[in-house]
Amino acid sequence: MELNILELKDRFVRFEIKGITPAMANALRRTLINDIPKLAIHKVIFHHGQIRDSEDNVYDSSTPLFDEIIAHRLGLIPLPTDLNMKFRDECEHPPDEGCPLCTVTYTLNKHGPAVVYSGDLIAVGGEKFRPVDQVIPIVKLKETQAILLEAEAIMGTAKQHAKWQVTSGVTYKYHREIVVNKDFSEYWEEVKEACPQCVIYEDKDKIIFTDDKECKALAKILSYDEHEIKEDDSWFIFQFETDGSLSAKDTLDYALNRLRERFKVLRESAALSTK
Repeated sequence: MELNILELKDRFVRFEIKGITPAMANALRRTLINDIPKLAIHKVIFHHGQIRDSEDNVYDSSTPLFDEIIAHRLGLIPLPTDLNMKFRDECEHPPDEGCPLCTVTYTLNKHGPAVVYSGDLIAVGGEKFRPVDQVIPIVKLKETQAILLEAEAIMGTAKQHAKWQVTSGVTYKYHREIVVNKDFSEYWEEVKEACPQCVIYEDKDKIIFTDDKECKALAKILSYDEHEIKEDDSWFIFQFETDGSLSAKDTLDYALNRLRERFKVLRESAALSTK
């Protein structure tokens, strides 16, 4: 197997893998979707009643939305994830209790009139757990309203709930070569000039493009010019993005290591069953 990064950003990656089967490609895709650990808010405690600020103004601890809706929104806010943290059931304490190894506590205290944003969540565990995006709206408070709550974030995976899903848009396709006869093409020069990185071969009679890297100009050839497409079912082009809880690189590294461990267990089980 050979893996090469084609494009890498903090929250996005496009890469190619050669020498694997469609079954292995799908196993990697499912791992990227379901098996990446992530920190997410799982429990919210609302404090209702009257709240006084430093100037002795009185606010009613209520919001226009039901508590359940606010809790759901809090659970979907991307939080920075430390992969060294443990799942709660791996820690040696009662199931309903947490510790710094498996739990991060957040507080939220704000009064109206104002819009409550994700950036208003204060991480007791320190700044490194501050929400990734600071301007995700949670609820809008009127002049006499306030919100006061505590929340616990724990590690989980998307197999349990979508709030623990790190990735989105996880897709793959076969490596394709688009063979164009220059004599029957109107757009090959335009595409070559717009996307030189997509040219993999050229001689006086033909030119071969690939869409492994993004090139919008290739659509002209695919739509209007005569061409031949060759696909390789052992060469895959993957891409995905993350919600910012983990970088794309860390997510891919974890998925590959996770697959390696699972395949090792399968090999060992197969070897024992043949004895």
